Amino acid sequence: MPFMIATAESVVHSVTQAHPDAHFRPLVAETDGEVIGTVQTGIAHDSPTPGLGYLNVYVHPEHQRRGAGGLLVRTAEERLRALGATTVYSWVYDTPDNRGFAERRGYTTSRSSHFQRLDLTQGTLPPLQAPPPGVELRTAADFADDPRPVFELDAETTADEPSDVGAEFDDYEQWLRDTFRHPLLDHELTTVVVVDGTPAAFTAAHTDGRERYFTGMTGTARAFRGRGLAKLAKNDSLHRARAAGYTEAFTGNDTDNGPMLAINKWFGYEVCATEIRYARGLG
Repeated sequence: MPFMIATAESVVHSVTQAHPDAHFRPLVAETDGEVIGTVQTGIAHDSPTPGLGYLNVYVHPEHQRRGAGGLLVRTAEERLRALGATTVYSWVYDTPDNRGFAERRGYTTSRSSHFQRLDLTQGTLPPLQAPPPGVELRTAADFADDPRPVFELDAETTADEPSDVGAEFDDYEQWLRDTFRHPLLDHELTTVVVVDGTPAAFTAAHTDGRERYFTGMTGTARAFRGRGLAKLAKNDSLHRARAAGYTEAFTGNDTDNGPMLAINKWFGYEVCATEIRYARGLG
């Protein structure tokens, strides 16, 4: 996944801190002691719809067409069926080979999402704008003593994201473990827009600590939409990321998320890959 950010620390964190009901487990395929593929699999426990599972499978390009991908899918499906999943979803690269792999296994298309890339070295970011009266730009670090207002903002905006597997955040302690204390979340580069003392919009910055930056989430509370606050948050974070030495910025959006796609186009992001969501009933 060249458009995502992962570190050894983030992999360990995802496995050890996942909610028990998520049953998250990355499985690997090996040959002669070498890991050649993986499937990330679990239950969408925070979805309001029960019985939804997922599996996302990846095989190293030099080891494809040797059966590793099929073995990973079959093993993950068996595990999800045993956990009570009735439907399984999977993100698949929009290429003939990858789509054919999914369709031969009974998966059918659902929705799609774009990965987008922005070169931070070109100096093409829109200029910074002063916040309007009553509006402040803060960072996640400013909420370290009491992150609950950020949790409430994240929960509201995530619930409104277009998706066929919705999510509802109602466990503050788990959100602290999953999100606020995630090793990729850069608290200093995460911008929170505060309007008259109320957190109104934010953009979450994930980084590898070296050169790569990924927007984990950008959103605006319902009562504050239409005022350009998401742009304000993201522009502030991107400028500070560039100043800190980050050279590439990535993000991802559902293709039905017109407002966010328009914002990213305004920043200069370009689509670099597309994924298709596939689904299959486990029956």
